[in-house]
Amino acid sequence: MMKSFSLFVAGLLAAPAVFACGVVPPASIDIDANSYYSDAHHSVIDPVLRARNIANTKPIEDFLDHVARDAGAHGDPACALTWLDSWAGQKALLGKLTSEQSYYVRKWTLGGMALSYARVQASATPAQRQAIEGWFKTLADATIAHSDAKKGGRNNHYYWEGLAVTAVGGVTRDKRYLDWGRKVFDHAMGQMGADGSLPAEMERGVKALHYQVYATVPLVMMASVLDLHEPKLDTLVGFTVAASADPSGIAKATGFEQERVGVRDVLTIYGRHEGKPVETGKPQWQPRLGGDLNAPNPLEHVAAVK
Repeated sequence: MMKSFSLFVAGLLAAPAVFACGVVPPASIDIDANSYYSDAHHSVIDPVLRARNIANTKPIEDFLDHVARDAGAHGDPACALTWLDSWAGQKALLGKLTSEQSYYVRKWTLGGMALSYARVQASATPAQRQAIEGWFKTLADATIAHSDAKKGGRNNHYYWEGLAVTAVGGVTRDKRYLDWGRKVFDHAMGQMGADGSLPAEMERGVKALHYQVYATVPLVMMASVLDLHEPKLDTLVGFTVAASADPSGIAKATGFEQERVGVRDVLTIYGRHEGKPVETGKPQWQPRLGGDLNAPNPLEHVAAVK
């Protein structure tokens, strides 16, 4: 009996990772997501459709959140790497995508995973690096192929695709992905109005300000990863921050009263890169941007305080 108990205790001590990391969920191979707006401006949410989309994509969102937490300052890098390696081995997110919304989910997830991975990459074994980075490249290639095949206007989704591919380029040091990200960034700067507004986002009715902010976030992160100091980006950020403080200008231009939207994510990332840090005073958590935004991502270029 004593010998059996000793073996039991030894087994517990030998495998703490199982208890600390939890069981890695089965990989989501297919992505079944759906749009949930009910009007021409894509600004009015249908609660039934939104609930369905949340339920169907929850396993992916939960996975991304878990990886981001373990990749953070108070997490366990080994666990983050174990989870990523498991899904890489199962070729997650590379199956059937049922809608355009499914492609949105994939690129948001890829960007968040790559930015989280950047925080723990130094702890990865050679085998983990090969598996995870190879998977990221396959996902990045699929993102580029889908994006390049699209016709028509480009909006915030293009910018988030750019960030996802840029982040993969950052962790793999593959210039091809960095160059594609730079192409997306330059396209966005070319689309921008002289005042700093983004035309495609201004067409979103009551959510014009919301999407102006949402589109700006990946652009400031891309600028930091690529270490770009672009006067047009300064104009974009200035317009977005001012509109957040006083939405009346956008309301007048669009003909719709605007929902209030904060810009802490924009100010935090942009401020670090430009040497103008902003003290937000509150935790900022965004798995699609690698988790804890209060802690600079290793891919960001942080400037000395001016």
